[in-house]
Amino acid sequence: MKKLAYGMLLAVLLSVALPQLAFAQQYVQYPGSTMTLEQDLELAKKKVELVREHPGDGSGTPYLDVNGVVGASIISGAIFGGIFVTFVVRAKQYEGIQKARPAL
Repeated sequence: MKKLAYGMLLAVLLSVALPQLAFAQQYVQYPGSTMTLEQDLELAKKKVELVREHPGDGSGTPYLDVNGVVGASIISGAIFGGIFVTFVVRAKQYEGIQKARPAL
């Protein structure tokens, strides 16, 4: 009985998911777009040609810049690391005070 229930559940889930995958393969023109498939392909070819003409320019993402990925990671790591160190120091100070105070 469980196998039948699981099989029916799987069939329902697959019948919902698979048509969406099939429609994902089609070229859909957006409501506000006036471009055809051929124009989109031509634009994609021009983008590839521009990248081939300027191989050293990269993707345009400034990884090592302060505004980039690594720079932002270092800055946020320094901020949150400073907060963590502050909490650790305060906890150690509190433990020292608790040890120095006589028990009631």
